[in-house]
Amino acid sequence: MKLTRKKILIALSAVGPGLFLIGYNIGTGSITTMARAGAEYGMTLFWALILSVLFTWILMVAYGQLTLTSGNTALYNIKNNFKLGKILGIYIVITLIIGEILALIGIMGIVAELIQEGIRLISGERGTIINTFWIILFCTVLLYIIFWYGRYKMFEKILTVFVILMAFCFIAVFFMVRPSASAIFEGMVPGIPETAGAARLVAAMAGTTCSAAVFIMRSTVVAEKGWNITHLRHEKRDALTSASMMLLLSGIIMAVSAGTLHVMGLKLDTTVEMIRLFEPLGGQFAAFLLILGITGAGLSTIFPIVLIAPWLISDYTGRPRNLRSPLYRILIVGGLIFAFGSVFIEQTPPVLMVLSQAFQATILPAVAIPVFLLINRKDLMKVHLPSINMNAGLIAVIIFSLITTYFAILGFL
Repeated sequence: MKLTRKKILIALSAVGPGLFLIGYNIGTGSITTMARAGAEYGMTLFWALILSVLFTWILMVAYGQLTLTSGNTALYNIKNNFKLGKILGIYIVITLIIGEILALIGIMGIVAELIQEGIRLISGERGTIINTFWIILFCTVLLYIIFWYGRYKMFEKILTVFVILMAFCFIAVFFMVRPSASAIFEGMVPGIPETAGAARLVAAMAGTTCSAAVFIMRSTVVAEKGWNITHLRHEKRDALTSASMMLLLSGIIMAVSAGTLHVMGLKLDTTVEMIRLFEPLGGQFAAFLLILGITGAGLSTIFPIVLIAPWLISDYTGRPRNLRSPLYRILIVGGLIFAFGSVFIEQTPPVLMVLSQAFQATILPAVAIPVFLLINRKDLMKVHLPSINMNAGLIAVIIFSLITTYFAILGFL
């Protein structure tokens, strides 16, 4: 028993950066977007998820390989190896922080609503309702205490727990609800429905999966892990594990919605509405599992989001990443303050999430094109230049990023 437990712990530690990014990537935004896509269009948009995950894996490998070979993180490489690198680096920092602030507002709003719904379910007939402001206050204070005393390895362990909880809950709900296999497979014919909002939803699916922030963060967490060029095989295996889990979990969420809500002709506008729609299908226990899974996904996403501003600044300036420095603590407090945004903004949290994910899609070309140019520079990569297949994949990613940017702009217009 002890030997098996030790093997599991070793396996999890070997894919630390991947688990960190799964925690970031599969958040409430991803869940809301995939569930909404499944409810409205069945599995018609599953092709967009497959392409997004494939391109996510390619970019994760590329950014990891660049970091391990050059010894520097992504933004530092971009800033110092292009003529207009400083301007491009500042653009990436500003746009990513804006995108993550929007996402943080939406995520914390959704988490607060879910916890509120969970308390209502537990309290039974009394139906106790706690104001979301107090729930957000409790969560932010708890998170700040963790950030105050924490280190990267501690966050990795917390995120591992959240990711395992999230995966267990979604897989359990999938088997409890038992969506129709025929309904799922019939809807897998690729296409974009000619309805209002479909283009923006495709862009949101790309933005939430193939997110620009994921690759910049990938570079940072690989460096934080202490890996070097001798860990190149570990880095590629870690990226594959991360991408595979993203596809599995996102696909399950979409399939559950497609095989139940879509078949019944039900629409999905809010995450709490999703819980209430599933309660008659899978029972109160299934609804509670969904709350646990989505809350775990949301909290696992908040960790990297709050860290993104200080990590981006350290990445750009080349300064050490010290979570206990005054600058980091000020930036973390600033980030957590934005968590209260949903209390004051009239727009619903899920709508904010879709908008933030679509906005993320517009940043993708700014991180896809530079890594293609950098990874092909012999002075940086030495004997570790990319293969023909890797270059072909990166070119495909660049084309995909331009198309999804077009869809995002079209969706906003």
